[in-house]
Amino acid sequence: MEQITLDVTDLQLLSQLQRDASLSNQALAELVHTSPPTCLRRVKRLRDAGLIERQIALLNPEKLAATLGHGLTAIVEIALDRQDAAALDAFEARVAGDPAVQQCYRVSPGPDFVLVVHAAHMPGYQALAQRLFTSDANVRNVKAFFSVKRSKFGAELPLA
Repeated sequence: MEQITLDVTDLQLLSQLQRDASLSNQALAELVHTSPPTCLRRVKRLRDAGLIERQIALLNPEKLAATLGHGLTAIVEIALDRQDAAALDAFEARVAGDPAVQQCYRVSPGPDFVLVVHAAHMPGYQALAQRLFTSDANVRNVKAFFSVKRSKFGAELPLA
């Protein structure tokens, strides 16, 4: 993979886009003190290089709860019996493909995986646990921690 060289303007663009990817090209160019065509060209270069993976909308779970019902967020530690590459890859692919799994990390030491999962309610979590953990003979241990309050949530990487 080719490494891209980043200058101050590139870092400013990435920083601004991490905060608000919905900015128009004109507004973004003004914020980083460059012309709109230059801004557009640079953002395309950053996208093409894979530095900008995708753009998403972050939803507010507390506000959605009023409409969709109270949501349940859990941080789940998973330990597997077998940790060979094939077993780790198979588990990772299965959980990463489930829409209830928001984040999946392969970690060390300790458990093999840490997941952030979301369910509408406890019966929904139980169904998720059955689908992803209980039915998998290689899952040795599951430890779930249920969120009572989200104090901070973000996806912004430090660029300093």
